[in-house]
Amino acid sequence: MFYSDNFLVQWHRTLRGIAEQHVTDVADSSRLFALASLAMGDAFITVWDSKWHYSFWRPITAIREGANDGNPLTDGETGWNSMITTPPYPDYTSGANGVTSATMQILRSFFGTNKFVFSVSSVPVSKSRVYIRFSDVQDDVVDARVWQGIHFRFADEMGRKQGERVALWVFENFLKPVQPK
Repeated sequence: MFYSDNFLVQWHRTLRGIAEQHVTDVADSSRLFALASLAMGDAFITVWDSKWHYSFWRPITAIREGANDGNPLTDGETGWNSMITTPPYPDYTSGANGVTSATMQILRSFFGTNKFVFSVSSVPVSKSRVYIRFSDVQDDVVDARVWQGIHFRFADEMGRKQGERVALWVFENFLKPVQPK
């Protein structure tokens, strides 16, 4: 349930904590937030484009309709439910993982390392977790969305790749640091 928070809010809250502890210059802090926001927005665009292009069913439909899918090796479980409310739009790819990975890739690029001690908080469970790698957050969100029952793993993993690629492109092409004259 830790990762059932609003991901945009959760990652901006995390960015705020990281900036307060590790970024001393207001221009650098502004750049970090702008890069992350651009990458999150672009990740959402690419994920939603995939969702509507592929229109792939969610686990709840696949599990409940397993007896009707034309495969004699699957059975349906009509009473099955996901741990959190299943969103009313296609599965592939994962928006949560796209946005999470875009944010974590911006942080990796900004600080020049994957190893970094920081915390992430969750409003739904009123707890925080300390991480030592940005990629560990990505691993956790992929697993969480599968365990919550709202995504197939391949949708989460592709959302992760999309978010990383978008963030790398944003970081390499926009909002370069200003060089002193």
